[in-house]
Parts: sequence; C-alpha cells; structure tokens
Amino acid sequence: MSESAGALWRAPRWALAVLLAGLASLGPFAIDTYLPAFGGISQSLGASPLQLQQTLSVYLFAFAFMNLFHGALSDSFGRRPVVLAGLAVFTLSAVGCALAADASSLVAWRALQGLCSGAGMVVSRAVVRDLFAPAQAQKVMSQITLFFGIAPAIAPLIGGWLYVHAGWRSIFWFLAAVGVVLWLANWRLLPETLPRAQRQSFHPVHLLRGYAQLGLDARFVLLALASGIPFNGMFIYVMSAPAFLGEILQVAPTDYWWFFAGTIVGIMGGAILSGRLAGHIAPLRQVRRGFVVMSVACTLHLLWSLAMPASIVASIALVALYSLGWSLMVPAVTLMALDLHPMRRGLASSLQSTVGAVANGVVAGVVAPLVMHSASGLASASAALMLCGLAAWTVLRRRWPALGSEPARSH
Repeated sequence: MSESAGALWRAPRWALAVLLAGLASLGPFAIDTYLPAFGGISQSLGASPLQLQQTLSVYLFAFAFMNLFHGALSDSFGRRPVVLAGLAVFTLSAVGCALAADASSLVAWRALQGLCSGAGMVVSRAVVRDLFAPAQAQKVMSQITLFFGIAPAIAPLIGGWLYVHAGWRSIFWFLAAVGVVLWLANWRLLPETLPRAQRQSFHPVHLLRGYAQLGLDARFVLLALASGIPFNGMFIYVMSAPAFLGEILQVAPTDYWWFFAGTIVGIMGGAILSGRLAGHIAPLRQVRRGFVVMSVACTLHLLWSLAMPASIVASIALVALYSLGWSLMVPAVTLMALDLHPMRRGLASSLQSTVGAVANGVVAGVVAPLVMHSASGLASASAALMLCGLAAWTVLRRRWPALGSEPARSH
C-alpha cells in the first residue's frame, strides 16, 4: 500500500476489497436476482412477455448509457459523492419496484435503477488505482473480480429462494436493504481518494475532449473490448439457465446451484492466481494465459456438445474452467486500460464499463434467446464471444508489442 493509501485506509487491504466488491457487484446482482420471478411478476401485474423483457432491457441500456457519465462525474466532484448518490437512488428505485402497481411502473423504476446501479462498479476501479501502485492494484482488483464474478452466479439462487418463500416483491425489498447497508458502509468507511487539485472540469467542452481522447485511442478501445466481451462467454450460460439447465440438461430447479457453484469455484481460482502473479510476471503473459485457458474450455465444450449427449458434469467443469481463465486475465487488462490516461481514470473506467454493459445487453436481449435451447448453440456463442475478445487482444499485441511487457511495479 502506498504512503497516501496508508493515510486514507488504515484497515487491512482485503477489507477495502470487500467494500469495493460490494459496489462493483451491485449492478449485475440487480440484473439477475429477479429473473426467477418472471412468472410471478407476469401473473401479479398482468405483464406480457414483451413487458417482462422490457424490465430487463431498459435496465441494461440505462446502465450502459449512464456508465458513460459516472466516471466523469467522479473525476470532477470526487469519488465519494458519486458513490453515495448512486446508492441512494438505487435504494429509492428498488422501493419503487417493490411497490409497482403495474408493468409500466415497474419498467420505469427499473430504468431508474439501471441509471444509478453502475456508479459503484465504475468508481471502485478508479479508487483502486488512486490508492495503489500497479502490482498492489492488481491484487486488489483480483479480489474485487472474485466477488464481481460471483454475483451473477448466486443472484438467481437468492432471487429464486425469496420468490418461492415471500413472493416477487420481496426480491426488490431485499435489493433496497442491500442498498441501505452499502450506503451506510460507504458513508462510514469509503475515503475520498481524488485530491481536489487533480479534479477535472465538468464543462461540456472539457468532457467531450476527454471522451474523444479515449474513444480515439485504439489501445484503449481494444483493451475495453478484450476485457468486456469475453465475460459474456460465461454470462450467456447464466442468462440461459432456465432453458439450458431445465430443458437441455434436465436439472431440477433445486439443483441449479451445482452449476453456479462450479462457476464460482472457477472465478475464485482465477482471481487467486491473478493476485499471486501480480508483480511477478508481465501483464501480457498473464492475459495470454487467461485466453489460452478460455480457448481450451470453449473448444472442449463445443466438441462435447457436437459429439456427446449434454452432460451436467461436463458443463459444470468446462464453464468453471472458462470462468477461471476470464478472472485470471481481466484484472490485468483493466489496469492496463486505466493507466493509459492517468488523469482520466474515472472516465476510462466509465467507457470500459459501457463497452461491457452494451455487450451484456446484446447478449441478454438478442443472443441468448436465439441459442439458449441448444447446447451446441450456446457453446458456439460462448466461443464466438471469447474470440471477439481474443481478436482485440491480438491486434493490440501486434500494433503495440511493448504494452504490458513489464511486470507491474510494487511502488
């Protein structure tokens, strides 16, 4: 921990990682928690399938749109105000969802929830890099990645349990309670990590100049694609869980947790490896290893789906292996993107998150419905998403071979 970080955060480093992981996980957690309750929402509110889909799509696209601005706001007004304001609005919107009297109201409240729920994800990355040197930052980012990847896996389990025992509205009351707990924890513990002297103007011209600077930097765009798209090779299985697990694999809903547990184990393994490698090997080597692992997992899964009957054991193992590869490489890619423009880390985190959020929205709303009823279709889509990220990384490596070639500094 740097000298400035030691003055701002005196508790153990893992405690900061837990606090920031809670912020980073809130957005995906709010996406997946209510998915098991779609049937109950439809019956209770008389919602059509289109309206149910809108509750998801408006959230995802509002999430992606506002992610463009969370980082810029934090670069101008500080990290704490943006986090606390985002959590307050998230809590309010969760209460609105719980009290919604019709489908239109639920769609509107979900849109508001999407606008604010990405603040913690965006700002937490900037906070890490504000406080820590690269090697230490990668270790903390690996810990955050562990929890971030777990969130979409356990969220449907929590949501399903709440729906069965207390009805669909209890899911949103639960999210409101989570928002309150996170607001209180961050109000009490989160330090302001951006000195006033380093804050940027919020003038529209200055903002547009910043967006142009990052958006026209091919290195940044390629890194954002390399980190944001491969996540969906795992996410598509989560979004397709009812069809994939229930119809294809014939797994009872009470046994879905086996699949999600395997994903969690993979994410944990990759995050632990990433933290241990930080400062010992060059980031590019770590990223390459992550893509190798994901490529092996995709190849084996596709071959199995084409030649063998669908198997829950094989699916658990291979999706877990893919998850390990993703969580091994993504902390290094994220930090490389943030360090390209040190004075605009908040904005860089915003744009990077937006790329991932748009990809999530396309996968959830377009790709998953097309392939979720076919094991080979899911395996092919997962491989294609991984290959998109790999292609971006390959282009980056060929054009800028020195980028990420030195081990991250510890000081």
